[in-house]
Amino acid sequence: MHTAFQYNQYLLKRQVFALTGKLRFYNPQEQLVLFSEQKMFKLREDIRLYADEQKSQEVLSIKARQIIDFSAAYDVVDSGTGQKVGALRRKGLKSILRDEWEVLDVNDQVIGKLFEDNMTRAMLRRLLLGAWLPQDYDLTLDEQRVADLKQRFNLFRYDMDIDFSMDSARRLDRRLGLAAAVLIAIIEGRQE
Repeated sequence: MHTAFQYNQYLLKRQVFALTGKLRFYNPQEQLVLFSEQKMFKLREDIRLYADEQKSQEVLSIKARQIIDFSAAYDVVDSGTGQKVGALRRKGLKSILRDEWEVLDVNDQVIGKLFEDNMTRAMLRRLLLGAWLPQDYDLTLDEQRVADLKQRFNLFRYDMDIDFSMDSARRLDRRLGLAAAVLIAIIEGRQE
């Protein structure tokens, strides 16, 4: 596994004013450890994470299974080994009121969920406040919280703190947790 996935905390920054979506992940020492740049005009999501901005080493891919699907599933694959790490599947109808995703293992069995942590805040965000109210997600495995993904308030930039420190046993594969953050920043970020 690539060294970029060894940390318990990350900062994700999404470049807002660009023709293509650019994501940068920083470790606790504020060093860039992952980079992604979305391709324009793709019918099916195909997101690649690289070890640097020059894209010299691809380390993770996140691919939608279908072109258009309200309850889309995204396979997460380690680019170095070609092995599937797991998948994330959006809960279509449930996500109307509050974003919710299922976390799947390599055999597509549900092992956890990713969800906005507060229904009231989710409704306020959708109906009144939009980007003025940052999103906050919990990721759980077997009802145990293993990650917190919290958007920082900033009208001009999208920043997200990703914290796996409550998962001291490292039950959650960091690659799957970071893929969840990517999907929130890109897919759910379009709602803004």
